[in-house]
Amino acid sequence: MSAPLVTILDDEPEIRAILTEALEEAGFRTQCFGRAREFEAALQRVTPDVCLVDLSLPDTDGLALVHRLALERGATVIIISGRAQVQDRVTGLELGADDYITKPFDPAEVVARIRARLRAGRAAPQSGQTARFNGWTAHFDRYVLEDESGAETPFSHAEGEVLRLFLDSPKRLISRTQMQDALGGAAGESFDRAMDVRVSRLRTKLRENPKNPRLIKTIYGAGYIFLGDVIWG
Repeated sequence: MSAPLVTILDDEPEIRAILTEALEEAGFRTQCFGRAREFEAALQRVTPDVCLVDLSLPDTDGLALVHRLALERGATVIIISGRAQVQDRVTGLELGADDYITKPFDPAEVVARIRARLRAGRAAPQSGQTARFNGWTAHFDRYVLEDESGAETPFSHAEGEVLRLFLDSPKRLISRTQMQDALGGAAGESFDRAMDVRVSRLRTKLRENPKNPRLIKTIYGAGYIFLGDVIWG
């Protein structure tokens, strides 16, 4: 089995060099890009295991790129940015990023965060790639929800991780601590907010009544319970 491939998109050569050295010493393969145009062209030829993306890019809006990667490609995306405000982190996570690391960073932390994301990804497929529940079918190989009429709604990689966590443990309380452990995020306000947003978006895609959701229930102060009847396969 080949080593995991990490793509690095950052317009600063020094940052690319630091990340490349740390990742290759840790056993990863890397590809580096200074422009989003080159990066997106390369994605047509190869699918990386993790994308490291800076937000301050000279030729595109970094947040829009993160959203495209997460929603349209189902990519695992970690933002590395000098924008350190909580709202910046929350926005990045809300748009589909799996993690957010601020500059300046410790290369060892970046390696650890990538390994955590890959562990979460390896654990996820144990149940299979298709789940049926309450008139819906979730296709995790294509990142779409299909209703009874056959209409499809896409979901992001990050939203899919939360959905799979619910479908793997129906009718059981899932605490925020369990979510943080399973999904490999950094605990804190931005992680909690991102989970709330992902759950809210899943409810919208499942056409839930926001005032009285019947599938994903919030247990205030404790976590969430998924009340659907799930069949994998």
